Amino acid sequence: MVQVTRKDAREANENIIRRFNRKVLQSGVLAEAKASMRFSKPISKTERRTKAIIRKSRKAEKLNKARLGIR
Repeated sequence: MVQVTRKDAREANENIIRRFNRKVLQSGVLAEAKASMRFSKPISKTERRTKAIIRKSRKAEKLNKARLGIR
């Protein structure tokens, strides 16, 4: 959905930008785009658990290396 905003004869640029932003917010285009960015496919409990275990082990390994002064 394209939002068209035309400049009036003696209108300041700030007013045009403000009107455009208001139109975009009212149309809901940004809300739909953000919602589609956050969408992720549902995964099973076992996959979620394995990923969590891997994350925790990597974090623990990183902390141990930091304590030892190894990169």
